[in-house]
Amino acid sequence: MEHRVFLVAITTGVEPKSFKEAMLDSNCHVAMQTEIQALEDNKTWTLESLPPGKKALGNRWIYKVKYCSDGTIERFKATTR
Repeated sequence: MEHRVFLVAITTGVEPKSFKEAMLDSNCHVAMQTEIQALEDNKTWTLESLPPGKKALGNRWIYKVKYCSDGTIERFKATTR
């Protein structure tokens, strides 16, 4: 029975498909804040002003839900690409 519960949990589609959807979910918002804080703490990048006439590189958020073996949600994860 536990296998079925897990299968149903991972196929319900709780992962947001867009930034707009993610902003409506407080769990995803917290996951994004956690990722940004980790990038800053690890000095992965720093926020800088753009020189005149230059454009910033684009990126996008990727959202994943991590599950426990019993099918319950362990945590929400967000990363940038």
